[in-house]
Amino acid sequence: MINYNIYCDESCHLEHDGINVMVLGAVWCPHDAAREINERIRNIKVRNGISPTAEMKWTKISPAKIQLYADLINYFFDEGLLHFRAVVIPNKNMLDHVRFNQTHDDWYYKMYFEMLKQILTPEDRYNIYIDIKDTNSNRKAQKLREVCSNSMYDFSKTVIRKLQPIRSEEVQLMQIVDILIGALGYANRQFSDEHVKSTAKLAIIDLIKKRSEYSLRKTTLLREEKFNILIWDAR
Repeated sequence: MINYNIYCDESCHLEHDGINVMVLGAVWCPHDAAREINERIRNIKVRNGISPTAEMKWTKISPAKIQLYADLINYFFDEGLLHFRAVVIPNKNMLDHVRFNQTHDDWYYKMYFEMLKQILTPEDRYNIYIDIKDTNSNRKAQKLREVCSNSMYDFSKTVIRKLQPIRSEEVQLMQIVDILIGALGYANRQFSDEHVKSTAKLAIIDLIKKRSEYSLRKTTLLREEKFNILIWDAR
């Protein structure tokens, strides 16, 4: 039995935000390795001349910071204890909740479990952390734990030891999740003709493509352990 930490985040999750794509993603590692991994991420920041407590985010990528973000991406792929899984919903506009007799929230929790179920195994134990988005984060965490435990027939709630909201700026590993799901969202987003894409963000996407050997626009093999993607079909 191994204890794991799973760090989860989401991008463009609101139903009517005008963006076609939504991404749910998670990075996980053994619980015992988390402290050292967080320290190595802080060291990457210091090497690149920024404060170890500065928050790295997809939205903060700029030409002046490409090396910093490239170093973080390379560290993720070089570190054998780190793994990533994401579910990409390429077109939220095609969702038909009425047809499936569900609310957007119902569907959201189903998608979260869809993302997590490839990570969870009944013989191991998990601490799951989600990024605090709003005042509903605690309620969301409770509901998500209930959905995941019931879907796994883990009615005694022993597999998922805890599921709690945390602030991404306080946990280095959560910042990797933000950047990876940001890249997936950007790679699968439909932009208007007049939109000028960020060359810095495209450079980071190209690095992720090179290191993962995936296009970021297609589903990977189910058993892919390092960089696992599901492009979800609404049909």
